[in-house]
Amino acid sequence: MALRMSTLFARTLKEDPVDAEVASHKLLHRGSYIRRAAPGIYTWLPLGLEVLRRIENIVRQEMVAAGSQEVHFPALLPAGPYEASGRWETYGDGIFRLKDRKEADYLLAPTHEELFTLLVKDLYSSYKDLPLSIFQIQTKYRDEARPRAGLLRGREFIMKDAYSFNIDDAGLDDSYQIMRDAYIRIYERLGLPYVIVEATSGAMGGSGTEEFLYPSEVGEDTYVRTAGGYAANVEAVTTLIGEPLDASDAPAAHKETTPEANTIASLVDVSNELFAREDRPWEAADMMKLVMCTLVHPDGRREVIAIGLPGDREVDLDRAAGSGMLSSGEIDLEPASAEDLAKHPDIVAGYIGPGTSLEDQVLGAEGSSGVRFFVDPRITREGSRWVAGGNEAGTHVYDLILGRDFTVDGVLEVAEVREGDPAPDGSGPLELARGVEIGQIFKLGTRYAEALDLKVLDENGKTQVVTMGSYGVGVTRAMACIAEENHDDKGLIWPQHLAPADVHIVATGKGAEPIEAAEKITAELESMGVRVLLDDRPKASPGVKFGDAELLGVPTILVVGRGLADGKLELRDRRTGEATDVPVEDAVARTVEAIDAKYAELGAKRGEL
Repeated sequence: MALRMSTLFARTLKEDPVDAEVASHKLLHRGSYIRRAAPGIYTWLPLGLEVLRRIENIVRQEMVAAGSQEVHFPALLPAGPYEASGRWETYGDGIFRLKDRKEADYLLAPTHEELFTLLVKDLYSSYKDLPLSIFQIQTKYRDEARPRAGLLRGREFIMKDAYSFNIDDAGLDDSYQIMRDAYIRIYERLGLPYVIVEATSGAMGGSGTEEFLYPSEVGEDTYVRTAGGYAANVEAVTTLIGEPLDASDAPAAHKETTPEANTIASLVDVSNELFAREDRPWEAADMMKLVMCTLVHPDGRREVIAIGLPGDREVDLDRAAGSGMLSSGEIDLEPASAEDLAKHPDIVAGYIGPGTSLEDQVLGAEGSSGVRFFVDPRITREGSRWVAGGNEAGTHVYDLILGRDFTVDGVLEVAEVREGDPAPDGSGPLELARGVEIGQIFKLGTRYAEALDLKVLDENGKTQVVTMGSYGVGVTRAMACIAEENHDDKGLIWPQHLAPADVHIVATGKGAEPIEAAEKITAELESMGVRVLLDDRPKASPGVKFGDAELLGVPTILVVGRGLADGKLELRDRRTGEATDVPVEDAVARTVEAIDAKYAELGAKRGEL
């Protein structure tokens, strides 16, 4: 049944919504694909659902082709499985929690690892049942503190999540590769550019993980790449620390008076003026910058920590928080507040340091302040000597060496990654780019199987913990990225196979003749399996109709208008703006030809979705 603009539940808009920041949000709203219901929560209208279902069907087809079977879980879940896995606490404020009338705890599912695990535990008990892969396409909920950019970062979103279950790690490796290949096919079929990057698993746990990113300046993820082929999310970049230095003649650490040197820049100036080096001038990279941060644990507890890094670098809080070393759960890491620091009177702002020796160390697990002390890998370079605060106003300590003069509680990838930094694999200097995460694949291992006691009998009759993989595709986010990739200043330009219709027929002109001709062509096209959006509004002006056709973005447009009197119609390509006159008697055939040619460009066929 053709979609008719005269009855379609849609109202296009000329103005952008006031809170819209990116093109996809603006155009999907103006084109009546979605409407905002609350911050980060959207209502789907008929046109939006049509595109969304076509994206879902591509994802579903490739999952089935990869040997995965579809299931469907509820979105409202009991707390018990998440308490068993530990994520009821580690998710912190990131999930929506509620109680039923009996005061039992529930949550709106942010993800379903626990439920998948328990379902397999319920049904399977032998290695002969494995390998297994199951998936769902389901609505998820996360209490984003700052939902933004429409569908790119919402509180409610649709995700495809798949899970593999294997008897051993070799089987997991095979399942992982099968899913990785399926993801490549999904994004190629969607016509969406992507980059596969190394990533960190964060609160999900597990070992190997990769992200699929849509390269875009509107993306919130920063990733790196090299000409030699290395690609990684900045949180996964490891630091090359350089060759060891000879510190055999290093003097003992010594505290010096450094007046007015409470910043890195002023410390460099004072050091060069009062304590000049013989080999070269002091640089910011010789100074150990101590940054005080507050780690907000999932249970709300606030812990002040100290982070040391070279003075020419800034702290990247996301990299530090995503390292997995600070906490096993989802955490927030923020600059320490005055109230946080007031609880640690040994900390002297502007002159913070580890101490002059192991005996009087202030920071770290053994230090008097009780503040944990983490450092950037560059601080650990063997033989490197550092200048740091003397823990009293107007003083600094020179020639500090890790291990000799101070210890640390851990090493964090904490410093910002810069353009030109060496790639950890030696493939060349790093380039920085931005992207939107549209998929991620994990080797979860046995974390959830152990927590929820998912075991099977192996071939020797012994119980074996199952090893798992997790594979997610952001379906609604992918739709937003497709809109970001395919638009101009007039509106959306959907790929032919994802558009809400195969052809948008615009009937313009006075009298009943254009509408009648358009209706006849619509019927003929529908009989051939072509999906039609017909603008049959009797009182809308040609300008309004053409403007809506450009906004809605169906790539093939057939105009039944003033040329009708001469036996001609106009066939337009929304992508290129090209318009061709076609005889009325050839209009159906030429329209089908144009549509099928666009399908073929992405290896698709009309009717397969």
